[in-house]
Amino acid sequence: MTEAKINSVFQGRSLLAEKDFTPSEIQYLVDFGLHLKALKQNHIPHKYLEGQNIALLFAKTSTRTRSAFTTAAIDLGAHPEYLGANDIQLGKKESVEDTAIVLGSMFDAIEYRGFAQETVEGLAKHAGVPVWNGLTDLWHPTQMIADFMTVKENFGHLKGVTLVYVGDGRNNMANSLLVTGSMLGVNVHIVAPDSLHPTQEIMDLANGYAEKSGAKPLVTSDIAEGVKNANVIYTDVWVSMGESNWEERVELLTPYRVTMDMLKLTGTPDEDLIFMHCLPAFHDTETEYGKEIKEKYGLTEMEVTDEVFRSKYARQFEEAENRMHSIKAIMAATAGNLFIPAVPEI
Repeated sequence: MTEAKINSVFQGRSLLAEKDFTPSEIQYLVDFGLHLKALKQNHIPHKYLEGQNIALLFAKTSTRTRSAFTTAAIDLGAHPEYLGANDIQLGKKESVEDTAIVLGSMFDAIEYRGFAQETVEGLAKHAGVPVWNGLTDLWHPTQMIADFMTVKENFGHLKGVTLVYVGDGRNNMANSLLVTGSMLGVNVHIVAPDSLHPTQEIMDLANGYAEKSGAKPLVTSDIAEGVKNANVIYTDVWVSMGESNWEERVELLTPYRVTMDMLKLTGTPDEDLIFMHCLPAFHDTETEYGKEIKEKYGLTEMEVTDEVFRSKYARQFEEAENRMHSIKAIMAATAGNLFIPAVPEI
């Protein structure tokens, strides 16, 4: 394979949503993440961002995203600067445009984790440096690279794998899984109540990619139909950060809790079935939220049972570790100075 300088493909680009990149480029980032993971495990230095400064803007808190961006930046030789909700005036005393221009003049790249997709798009428009979406209300692209790294690690390939997302089918995770899976040839099923099905816009986008990749996306409220022949059962919290509609979601989504009975419904042999969750997970009452939900609704488990969460099927902690390696791949590809093979078509 011929060598090509990475800036001819990736360098200087922002990752705001999966659809910003081609399916081949998304696949490449998955494989590049696995390569960087191997370098890390073998203690081989890979300082592709030596001497750079990275701004980490967090309007929403996160354990994994902050830890992953911080450790990834340091491993790559960069200095990460964390700016939390109380450290910045974004949208309050200073516009997105003004903030972007100032930070872009001081930093080599910017990560943003917050609420509106328009905010991260505004940062990218005016910063003049790569901007990475650490999560917004519509998309979670950095999580996708980690998720499909985890799937490939377990099955050795992506095309033809069936991944079933159970729960809120209209949130950022459902959007991203459906679209990214369709890009990569993964059959993504969204199993959710009718009122929480993906929008037509998201379905049209996913179907467009699926026509080219051979993926077979499915949206249904029928649990038995949706989980049949699944290789991956995936779920997320019922109520996203910043929302408070617990009563509605508990009523709607309790039947969609991931249980051992649901895993058996797949009909898939144990060796071909895993469980994934982007975390945090409410699988017991060992958190303040967990205790509050138990007190209000009598539930000791929410989107997944503790039995499944601690079972042989569970891959959520490997998935969480892969956040670091995947983010490292995204950062190195778009802001680094290195040579890698040209991106092959898939």
